[in-house]
Amino acid sequence: MLGQYLPILAMLILGIIFAGVSLIASRLLAPRNPTAAKQDPYECGISSTQDPPERFPVRFFLVGMIFIVFDVEIIFMYPWAVTFREIGLFGLVAMLIFSFAVFESFLYIIANGALEWGPVKQVMRKSVVDPNRTTNTTIRRVGLEGRIESGEEAA
Repeated sequence: MLGQYLPILAMLILGIIFAGVSLIASRLLAPRNPTAAKQDPYECGISSTQDPPERFPVRFFLVGMIFIVFDVEIIFMYPWAVTFREIGLFGLVAMLIFSFAVFESFLYIIANGALEWGPVKQVMRKSVVDPNRTTNTTIRRVGLEGRIESGEEAA
């Protein structure tokens, strides 16, 4: 019984040995001449001109949550897709419930602004408009002194 796990144990031991030897070899053989350019973070060939922010915005983590939610959904869909004929209606209902929960969490994340990366928009309070408002009651006329009224033109 235990003999069937011997190849797995051998591969695990070989993997640990390989990782250890690689780390030790890189420590012993790597040249050590650090410079400011080598210590600088590198991204797409562009040197950073400003320091990174102290904290990441919450939206960054919300996008990460979206990826995790969909990764988990895909992980659970593979076994369901393989055995959906055998599990029948029960499996279909279970997957529909699970998909609904995932979609609900996706809507929650989107509603909290996970994909809104632009400037923060100010929400204006919508005021109730009085139906009795007209251009005569709401527009403030400036500089009417000396102008001819529409009724005076005809005279």
